[in-house]
Amino acid sequence: MRRVITLGLGIVFVLAAASSGFAQGGRGRGPAVPACMTVACDIQVDWDGNKGAMVGIANAMPEDKFGFKPTPDQGSFGERVMHIVGIDIKLMSTLGGKTPPPAVNLKATSKAEILAALNQSMDYGAAVLKEFNDQQLSERVTSLPFMGPTVSRLRVTYFSIAHSQDIYGQLAVYLRLNGVTPPRSVRP
Repeated sequence: MRRVITLGLGIVFVLAAASSGFAQGGRGRGPAVPACMTVACDIQVDWDGNKGAMVGIANAMPEDKFGFKPTPDQGSFGERVMHIVGIDIKLMSTLGGKTPPPAVNLKATSKAEILAALNQSMDYGAAVLKEFNDQQLSERVTSLPFMGPTVSRLRVTYFSIAHSQDIYGQLAVYLRLNGVTPPRSVRP
């Protein structure tokens, strides 16, 4: 029953993401998405769309605002981006791919360093995902403890994407507090 619920939630997430333009297709938000015939292709397209969103929002913040904190107790804009970098590398390294994780400076503070680390982590995830076919994506692996004793590679990947999108929402507020419109909110 748990597997059916997990699969159902995954399908709902994919459908919601596709209908919202998440994967960069249609509605003037980028090039059309390639036609996929496999789950492996679907996840690679969604990962690439997530990379575009995250790099886009990080790049939208002016360099002198990467240390901005909405309140003293919150992390800075740059720290929130680096949180994604660290979590993505940790999660994707649990999938059992042959691609080695990148060595990034998790203490980066400049815009250039943070964007470089973000690109490296997203490129790493894309490379790892290309190593797996549909059957392998459904295989169970041991991931980070909060995900349970074992979890499918697909669930780990969609958790990583959902986590990034949660942080995207936070970063959108940071941008707006600095008078910058988030890239996904810009209308032609």
